[in-house]
Amino acid sequence: SSLQCSSTLHSFPWFGMDIGGTLVKLVYFEPVDITAEEEQEEVENLKSIRRYLTSNVAYGKTGVRDVHLELRNLTMCGRTGNLHFIRFPTQAMHHFIQMGRDKNFSSLHTTLCATGGGAYKFENDFRTMADLELLKLDELDCLIRGLLFVDRVSFNGHPEGYYFQNPSDTQSCVKKTCTLDNPFPMLLVNIGSGVSILAVYSENNYKRVTGTSLGGGTFLGLCCLLTGCETFEEALEMASKGDSTNVDKLVKDIYGGDYERFGLQGSAVASSFGHMMSKEKRDSISKEDLARATLVTITNNIGSIARMCAVNENIERVVFVGNFLRINTVSTKLLAYAMDFWSKGQLRALFLEHEGYFGAVGALMELLKTTEDP
Repeated sequence: SSLQCSSTLHSFPWFGMDIGGTLVKLVYFEPVDITAEEEQEEVENLKSIRRYLTSNVAYGKTGVRDVHLELRNLTMCGRTGNLHFIRFPTQAMHHFIQMGRDKNFSSLHTTLCATGGGAYKFENDFRTMADLELLKLDELDCLIRGLLFVDRVSFNGHPEGYYFQNPSDTQSCVKKTCTLDNPFPMLLVNIGSGVSILAVYSENNYKRVTGTSLGGGTFLGLCCLLTGCETFEEALEMASKGDSTNVDKLVKDIYGGDYERFGLQGSAVASSFGHMMSKEKRDSISKEDLARATLVTITNNIGSIARMCAVNENIERVVFVGNFLRINTVSTKLLAYAMDFWSKGQLRALFLEHEGYFGAVGALMELLKTTEDP
């Protein structure tokens, strides 16, 4: 399904940007149907921007293009092209603005549509450093619009969504693809630096139910403190090798077994980090154990709040998105398990391949709509 677009099209380049607390997400539409005439008229600095973005997979020290997520031969506004997904740390924002200035971006007279907190925080820097005006958009509007769009166009012919079958059984737990054919109502749990939970009834009708400040930023921040690691990748790598039961107190550590009357298994966590009050235990754990316990603690807390919201709002479909889930199968499986187990099979956790990029896609869609306004 292509977008309804304005008659006077925006000049290239087309960008959508989501400036979060930890990561900046950038989507770039690369037209592949450029006519010879357009090619000729295309100014040199637009060519150089396009070449730079599409021929590299890394930018500077910290920018990354997620090549595996590229949406190919997508039709937007009657143009066919590839949608590229690029991310870099928000800490590097000033380098990005500097690059916009060096590549003389403002001469292209394009509108930069930006969402996320950074659209407000860095607005003045864009203006003074690079002579660029941002069109600021609400991040939750963009999130929902972008998510529904990507789900509709599908992921290069494959479904965008997935879930885990038999999440409560590690042996037979398998990943299955799915589409959000009939997505409403859904509980949308967006896990970035912090967490926002939305009840979505239609594309334009939703509310933010609640959130929690214990999110991806908490996991990484605590992990850096506890293990001396530096990056999200490193933290997850450590967590994948650790055993959180050396750090957490389980029901069986307190009861000697299950708490049968209320159906609590002995293996359930009774007290996250509860063993750490013992010097003996502190001396015997590894950094990997600490990383794993931090990941499990944060993930279980998000799952628990999501489940309460789903019950409260009477919504059965819970969709988890956000960059906390990137390369993080431990958390996705744990969330799937927690939803299934604690709801006795009533709630199913759904996940989406483009996790953290929906806000940026929604911002791009706004760009392609804006010229419609008189």
